[in-house]
Amino acid sequence: MSARGRFITLEGVDGAGKSTHTGWIADFLRAQGLEVVSTREPGGTPLGEKLRALALAEPMGLDTETLIMFAARCEHVRQVIEPALARGAWVVCDRFTDATYAYQGGGRGLGEARVAALEAWMRAGRPDRTWLFDVPLDVARQRLAGAREPDRFEREGAAFFERTRAAYHARAAAEPDRIRIIDSTRPIAEVRAELQAGLESLLAGRE
Repeated sequence: MSARGRFITLEGVDGAGKSTHTGWIADFLRAQGLEVVSTREPGGTPLGEKLRALALAEPMGLDTETLIMFAARCEHVRQVIEPALARGAWVVCDRFTDATYAYQGGGRGLGEARVAALEAWMRAGRPDRTWLFDVPLDVARQRLAGAREPDRFEREGAAFFERTRAAYHARAAAEPDRIRIIDSTRPIAEVRAELQAGLESLLAGRE
């Protein structure tokens, strides 16, 4: 029977640069001979991608938005993440439950308690390692400017993103063994050197 795989997530506000490194992490792990599943949230399944399109485009109430995120996550965990981990694959996911704590819990003001209740009810589990890509708001905005048509979240004002970023930092402070903050203002090569060192520690079983 294969050993259980490891679950890695990448987090950060829009424009923090995490998506730049998702494919690189997956490729690095594949080069070590591992099966790797690279995925994202919301999304990751046919139903999840439909829910993602709704969440990013359609106006809706906060409760509806939060429940859609967890509905997509429920399908994602059952269909993709849990089966992959069970067969020994490593999963690299662009966002997971920390994003709901940050965006809905912090940015939108829902608070931690209701997000935690949904997390406990779904029993999704926690990632083995989360890298939180962090940049000041003005840097994130510069990176997003003109890249594409902004979605419903990206159109939010500065105060929303400051609350979201603060919620991410609160998560990192509460779980320092799992969540590592990456200064994403640095050159890509420096960021990847730090990521590689962390991946090598995970591979060696030191973390």
